[in-house]
Amino acid sequence: MSYIHGYDPDTLRERIDPRQCQERLDEIGEQRSLAALLERVWLLKVLDRLDDSLVLSEQSVRLARMAGTRKDLLRARILHASVMQQRGAYAAAEQELTTCAEEAEGQGWNAIAAFALQHRGKVRYDAEEYETAREDFKRALFLRQESGATDAQLESTLLAVDAADRRRARAVAS
Repeated sequence: MSYIHGYDPDTLRERIDPRQCQERLDEIGEQRSLAALLERVWLLKVLDRLDDSLVLSEQSVRLARMAGTRKDLLRARILHASVMQQRGAYAAAEQELTTCAEEAEGQGWNAIAAFALQHRGKVRYDAEEYETAREDFKRALFLRQESGATDAQLESTLLAVDAADRRRARAVAS
């Protein structure tokens, strides 16, 4: 079951049903597996409980570093960076996502690299750097196509490219 019901075409944030997300958060409870921790981080983030999400995202990075695979660690770091982004720490989030994207691309993990680039594009978008955001979204689109991403993933990336184009055009016109 997907908790994402699309994306806001202006902010690029996930559209969710808060009640459904809270119910899932309650269901997970205090489970300590990496998968449960990552899901709790994301749920807290989309519910705008950013302080709690940040604390758990730091725990998930530590757990992934100690007990997970390199891919697990990259996913945890990307999610942590997305929480930092939502808190307005754009420079730190961008730096972390750049490192993650480079490592994933170096390993040939196109899906993870695309995930990192999509999020880095969102950081740049929020920072009103529309040209570089668009470049990240376009690169993410290419990597997602290469890795056989789902239609929903491709659609979210195309939406991001369009949003960056619209914002860039507005900025030029002003």
